Amino acid sequence: MHSENRLKADPQPQDIWHQLNQTDYPQVEAIPTDAVILINEVEPSRWLAYFWAGLLANAAIILANPSWRQQEWQQVAQQLSPDIILGNSPPVSFDPSHQRPDPGQILIATGGTSGQIKFVIHTWTTLTASAQGFLAHFQQWPVNSYCVLPLYHVSGLMQALRVWLSEGQLVTQSFKQLEAGYRLVAPDHSWFISLVPTQLQRLIQTPATVQWLAQFHAILLGGAPAWPDLLAQTQQLPIALTYGMSETAAQVATLRPQEFRRGDRSSGAPLPHVTLVIHERSSQPLSTDTVGQIALQTPALGLGYWPDIRFTQTWFYTDDLGYLDERGHLHVVGRSSQKIITGGENVFPAEVEAALLATGLVKDVCVVGLPDQVWGQVVAAFYVVTSGMPSPRQIKHALKPLLSSYKHPKRWRVTHKIPRNAQGKVNRSRVKQLLQSTEPAQGSGDAAGD
Repeated sequence: MHSENRLKADPQPQDIWHQLNQTDYPQVEAIPTDAVILINEVEPSRWLAYFWAGLLANAAIILANPSWRQQEWQQVAQQLSPDIILGNSPPVSFDPSHQRPDPGQILIATGGTSGQIKFVIHTWTTLTASAQGFLAHFQQWPVNSYCVLPLYHVSGLMQALRVWLSEGQLVTQSFKQLEAGYRLVAPDHSWFISLVPTQLQRLIQTPATVQWLAQFHAILLGGAPAWPDLLAQTQQLPIALTYGMSETAAQVATLRPQEFRRGDRSSGAPLPHVTLVIHERSSQPLSTDTVGQIALQTPALGLGYWPDIRFTQTWFYTDDLGYLDERGHLHVVGRSSQKIITGGENVFPAEVEAALLATGLVKDVCVVGLPDQVWGQVVAAFYVVTSGMPSPRQIKHALKPLLSSYKHPKRWRVTHKIPRNAQGKVNRSRVKQLLQSTEPAQGSGDAAGD
């Protein structure tokens, strides 16, 4: 039966709780109504139990990252003060004078890899709107999910919501166990798995795991841009490239696996619950294939950032740049805040990174802009090379037919590993620090625009 025929207009936690096999969720003590709880738990079944207890009590729920250390927890303590801590006690004390989230608000952390941790304010309504849009997009009921992403992250939490709304099965496992070859189910066409590109790259090294992945309905791939060589290696897998963010409770556009197999490398069409357009700032929607700022409307949009920022405008303007093709599929080309202006020319790191990876001489790369007295900024590459250790000169020679010369990196540094978080996102602030802390492997080189 198609999912849109099964979706309820306004599902409530109490209704879904009665449908669940409650033995899957260990019992916890009742939480006082309207309390503020913080979940800081590693073990998935306990995490799910705590989350359900908070939902049923209409509590305000704060989702914490159990891997946070003193510095991160101090940032949290400056913003929030929970009544109840479920799981491990943080290494900080909380100030009870802080403003309290409203009952039913769900605060999901974002950032923390390159700046201040902030919390997006969601509710049961915004989260279920996202989950229902996913079910309608894939026309799948039930959805079974093999979750190896953290539940405190929006990409893990939404897997649980989709399963609960569609009366499916949820399997949780650490990625390390999966990478080691321990597989808990034999998936069929009703199963989905969400991965970030670095995880997919590791899994396809084992032929048995590749055969296992091929059985899924879709491998949802997001969290960070995937490089061309990885997509070429996985051409026959049911890859579903995705675009989304914490602010929108995960996906707002998703490519279907059959489209990926036909060679489509876009982020796919917007999901049914999303209206997505390309804008210039403070202007009208742009024509097809014109790059501009990605803006959207969706009932899955959070209420704002805790505590003071509210999303009150009709359109939510992202920091991402992209275009819509003639089919309405979204192509993301980079982030506005990462734009490099060198010698008066605009350069987007994502384009340079894709070209470097396409040379076949680079396995992983992060491109950033560094201050320069002559050009304002210069393009700098922090990269991992393939076997043979090609020099920056060799790489730049291979880059010539792929990219305009003013976009070529002028500073280079080879490394063994690009700093990333658990979701595969590059810590660009750390990359800049590393590039500036050591003399580059090659000098400033050609002038911008040569």
